[in-house]
Amino acid sequence: MSLTKKRKDAAAKVDKNKFYSLKEASQLVKEINCTKFDSSVDLHIRLGVDPKKADQQVRGTVSLPHGTGRTKKVLVLCTPDKEAAAREAGADYVGLDEFVTKIEGGWVDMDVIIATPAVMPKIGKLGKVLGPRNLMPNPKTGTVTNDVAAAVNEVKGGKIAFKVDKAGIVHASIGRISFTPEKIAENSAELINAIVKLKPSASKGTYVKGVSMASTMSPGITLETKSLIN
Repeated sequence: MSLTKKRKDAAAKVDKNKFYSLKEASQLVKEINCTKFDSSVDLHIRLGVDPKKADQQVRGTVSLPHGTGRTKKVLVLCTPDKEAAAREAGADYVGLDEFVTKIEGGWVDMDVIIATPAVMPKIGKLGKVLGPRNLMPNPKTGTVTNDVAAAVNEVKGGKIAFKVDKAGIVHASIGRISFTPEKIAENSAELINAIVKLKPSASKGTYVKGVSMASTMSPGITLETKSLIN
């Protein structure tokens, strides 16, 4: 597949042999953006863990100081007594049985699902649909809770969930290309700090092996990791 002129020009601005500071990368990622839309800015963090081992799983949530720049669709599955609070907090969909049926039929038009503990037995059978899409509610990510209003507010306010994949890498969107370099840097630092704090005790050697930043359809920028961790 041939590269477009814009993509070639962008690639020429990135020194593949250089490790950029977070400040430099946050500025450069805007300069090399190739799209005409407000593309996502993502971080890819390679960790020195073995994801196959239960005691080296890395997953959690973090509230980005400047949000993600994208409004997430939130589904709240709960009992009737919690529905009003969920709607007032701004949930896009609220209910239970009708949505369980829709999901069983393949409907997944949401970004986050929040559920109360009482309804989890009904949701368990949806694992085959929700699991591969990372939509299954989980207490570790704060999406199984009785305080549905607080959970909705956090998601709408910029809270994201992250999880290491089979290759030992965490992929996460930390903003949009329209953000200022300062906002991109601050959101990035917040995510990296959250991941560093979750270092498994069973992980030996170098924990953060590499970090790269990229916007949609643009080349990646390799970051200098030592300063990020410190």
